[in-house]
Amino acid sequence: MKVTEKDVAYVAELANLELSDEERSRLLRDLNSILEYVDRLSELDTDKVEPMTQVSGRYAAGETSEEGDRFGYAIREDILHGLRESLPQAEALKNAPDTDGTFFEVPKVIER
Repeated sequence: MKVTEKDVAYVAELANLELSDEERSRLLRDLNSILEYVDRLSELDTDKVEPMTQVSGRYAAGETSEEGDRFGYAIREDILHGLRESLPQAEALKNAPDTDGTFFEVPKVIER
């Protein structure tokens, strides 16, 4: 599969990006280069490679017998101290300049 100039223009439009001709050309070349590399990887014989069930376990801070403790370094501090109740919806909406009673209402910021 090859990326075309039409594809690049379409994605740029979706992302609301203004690309110069040089940027569009470079992006086209880079995306096709990435796809060619992925195609090359798919040619590798992986029949004798054992599947990995947990790639990130290799990078854990310390090995313990309990799975839950292995990734303790990655847990956010606020989670460690327990969950708190969130602000009630009515309280959150109380000072909103515009609301429909359920959601905040905000002006449209994307124009097309």
